[in-house]
Amino acid sequence: MWKYILKRFLLMFPTLLGVAVVIFVLIRVVPGDVVELRMAGDRGAVSEEALAKERARFGLDRPVWEQFATWLLGVARLDFGRSMWTGAPILEEIKLRFALSLQLAVMATIVAVLLAIPLGVIAALKQDTWVDYAVRIFSIAGLATPSFWLGIVFILGLLIIFKWLPPMVYTPFWVNPWQNLLQLIWPALAVGYRYSAVATRMTRSAMLEVLREDYIRTARAKGLVEKLVLSRHALKNAMLPVLTVIALEFAFLIGGLVVTEQVFNLNGLGLLFVQAVAHRDYTLTQALVLLVASAFIFVNFLMDLMYAWLDPRIRFR
Repeated sequence: MWKYILKRFLLMFPTLLGVAVVIFVLIRVVPGDVVELRMAGDRGAVSEEALAKERARFGLDRPVWEQFATWLLGVARLDFGRSMWTGAPILEEIKLRFALSLQLAVMATIVAVLLAIPLGVIAALKQDTWVDYAVRIFSIAGLATPSFWLGIVFILGLLIIFKWLPPMVYTPFWVNPWQNLLQLIWPALAVGYRYSAVATRMTRSAMLEVLREDYIRTARAKGLVEKLVLSRHALKNAMLPVLTVIALEFAFLIGGLVVTEQVFNLNGLGLLFVQAVAHRDYTLTQALVLLVASAFIFVNFLMDLMYAWLDPRIRFR
């Protein structure tokens, strides 16, 4: 088991390096000069000397390989440089927003798992009954409903029915947990419902496939209690594809909730992405893309460990 974990852990580093190279190159192949593009509105009034000074300030006058080496060493020290837009350290720009986006992603994932797994299992056990049809309608509605639209419905419902609006100013959890949860529970429910729809359908499909296996029939023929058959034999083996869906959706939520964040007035990573691109802040965009890619890689590493725990054949192969 330890050999398997070590191998998976070490594979993360060449993957991260490859991602860093791709991100760095793609940012550099953007047509035109980065500094000229940023100062395009004042191009007629900006001298070549000012442009050269700006390039030197961000290290853009050095060879590309030297820029990459400097950036990579900085990333290893968690120093992403300074924002071209605000001039502040990028780590400071990201820190608070990352905490918000991570908490929202975790809460939405909890909501999705609590909905998806029980509903998916029930739908598989009650296949082609009214229960199964109800769960399928519930999941299809979730797939068809944008999370930001559901968020607007939540806000309007709370305002019209209860004459109350959730807090619109973000409060960190460690400052006031109750105020924090009052604000984030609504976007978490909106996003979690959309997220649970995919996981519910995957759970149902995986359970239906597993319940037809010979070892399930054997376990029932031996007289095992149905609860044990489902929890120990069926659900555990059906969870591998479900975990894959949950992991990918969780990593996407870290930086992919641009519109939902705006609906609930949340200044998360998704909104920061848009602002960085709009202000042509290439250093911040570069850091954000690397951060989201790193989240995907780390979540996949955790899922590899979960696979090995659920299915011993994977770690012994």
